[in-house]
Amino acid sequence: MKLLDGKKLAEIVKQEIKEEVDRLVAANHKRPNLAAVLVGNDGASETYVQHKVRACKEVGFDSTLIRLPETTTEESLLAQIDRLNKSTMIDGFIVQLPLPKHIDVEKVTQAIKPGKDVDGFHPVNVGRMAQGLPCYLPATPYGILQLLERNGIETSGKDCVVLGRSNIVGTPISILLSRNQYPGNCTVTLCHSRTKNLEKYTKRADILIVALGQPEFVTAKMVKKGAVVVDVGITRIEDDSKRTGYRLAGDVKYDEVAPKCSFITPVPGGVGPMTVVSLLLNTLKAANKEINYPD
Repeated sequence: MKLLDGKKLAEIVKQEIKEEVDRLVAANHKRPNLAAVLVGNDGASETYVQHKVRACKEVGFDSTLIRLPETTTEESLLAQIDRLNKSTMIDGFIVQLPLPKHIDVEKVTQAIKPGKDVDGFHPVNVGRMAQGLPCYLPATPYGILQLLERNGIETSGKDCVVLGRSNIVGTPISILLSRNQYPGNCTVTLCHSRTKNLEKYTKRADILIVALGQPEFVTAKMVKKGAVVVDVGITRIEDDSKRTGYRLAGDVKYDEVAPKCSFITPVPGGVGPMTVVSLLLNTLKAANKEINYPD
């Protein structure tokens, strides 16, 4: 069994990004600038955004953090998005999810200019992804592709089973791994909460990607020997033996599944760091104007 070490790989990719930023600055280009909009005081969101701000500093990006109160109206948030869309200083930006319940997430997502949508959630980017056109890929699926590619994992002709059909992870990674590319050319089965006899599908998977948000859901009996397992989930579980009072668990029961695998991601330290790095890669592409979007 080998680890798909996202933390280690993320450091390598960040060094590559930093070297590119140094070249840009030496050629008198402005530093890439990633902005994040944080609405409210959600603890997990605060942590995620701080990781992104820190990563920007490490690679030489400028970063802009815009904090808005929980009571921010939808109209005010959309006005802020409009300002970021028009700003020549901001190359790309994200609106951190989740948003307060009184704000329409879809309306916010569609208000972001596709050419600055470095999260890859806008319908234009999703459509371009589905058609194999240049676009900003959703950060977590993009990170999974890099884990597979940079570890030399064969994907062509393999059976890939994806657990979870979210628009953020499950659906896009199922599309990407079925495309005629590397990593890709898989035969993909997308499973979800209505799938019957789930174990029948997971046990045949050469590559199993789990993005359910249900801690330790996948057990050893659900995985075939030699499978590649990518665990996207991360949940806090109460644990009195820990100083913090909790431990972090993925969607896969790691201790019993890992011995059966050829490769597996740890939690934490697997997909998470690569998600942040993918956001940086998208922002670098935006700064370099690598993708042409119609206005």
